[in-house]
Amino acid sequence: MATILVTGSSDGIGRQTASTLAADGHRVVLHARNEERAAQALASVPQAAAVVRGDLTSLAETRELAEQAAAVGPYDVVIHNAGVGGGQDAPVRTGDGLERIFQVNVLAPYVLTALIPWPARLVYLTSGLESGGVPRLDDLQWQGRDWDGMQAYSEAK
Repeated sequence: MATILVTGSSDGIGRQTASTLAADGHRVVLHARNEERAAQALASVPQAAAVVRGDLTSLAETRELAEQAAAVGPYDVVIHNAGVGGGQDAPVRTGDGLERIFQVNVLAPYVLTALIPWPARLVYLTSGLESGGVPRLDDLQWQGRDWDGMQAYSEAK
């Protein structure tokens, strides 16, 4: 059986994915953004091998998450499920000064993957809205155009 890290596994699709994989006998490592969500994740998927914590809106916490994840790995598969939707009325800047949707949906999965031993397979979950995304490489942070949260989400996927 495989060892699998599922980001954003404290609720929704991530929790269901982790639960199904664990029930099938895989060694599953959960991810949550904080202690409270970690406890929820572990209560929902008690057969999980471990739970790692880190808020993807922080590059420092994403690095710490990678350290924790590497300590309980290596992984056959990393499922990048954690994400921020497009329901924001305006750009939200993180403590790192980056637009939140971009940081969580694009940068954090890249940083996490780059800082752990390379898995055999990477899976990036999306909603189908990526088909409407046409990234503006000259304005990834939405500083020079009018904000559209759903477009920002689509571009981040």
